[in-house]
Amino acid sequence: MIDLNEPVVDGYLIRLVGEEGVEMIKNMPEGEVTDEEIAEATGILLNIVRRTLFILNENKLAICRRERDSSSGWLTYLWTLDMTDVGPQLVKEKKRLIKNLKTRLEFEQDSVFYACPEGCVRMDFKEATECEFLCPLCGEDMMFDDNAELINKVVQRIDDLEKE
Repeated sequence: MIDLNEPVVDGYLIRLVGEEGVEMIKNMPEGEVTDEEIAEATGILLNIVRRTLFILNENKLAICRRERDSSSGWLTYLWTLDMTDVGPQLVKEKKRLIKNLKTRLEFEQDSVFYACPEGCVRMDFKEATECEFLCPLCGEDMMFDDNAELINKVVQRIDDLEKE
């Protein structure tokens, strides 16, 4: 069973469904339940419950079964949480993060940056030349921005993620 209080899992779920969605997951009744039953049991608005359930279903973390009432013809959706796929989802998320960090690293290494001394903007050389090295927001002269520290941080983050 996945520990929903583990910081990595909690952070992933918060990013996926938000704080209220995580609260719903933690307080959701066991077994197959309807969205109305979940809303009643958790005290969370029905539209938020439905949105959360659909997001969880898209990410293979909830199972939905439809049942048709033979007399009225109405469909009832029964939901069950299935958090067994959280591990593989986290691995996929980690790979995506490493790929994005490597793209950012390449951009930082291949570019020269200028920044406003007031902290308004940071832009690459081409953008800075188009603004004549003047901040488009406050008019200050743009200064060369040494990104060596940022590059080191990105490299370190990539190394840390690849070791995990």
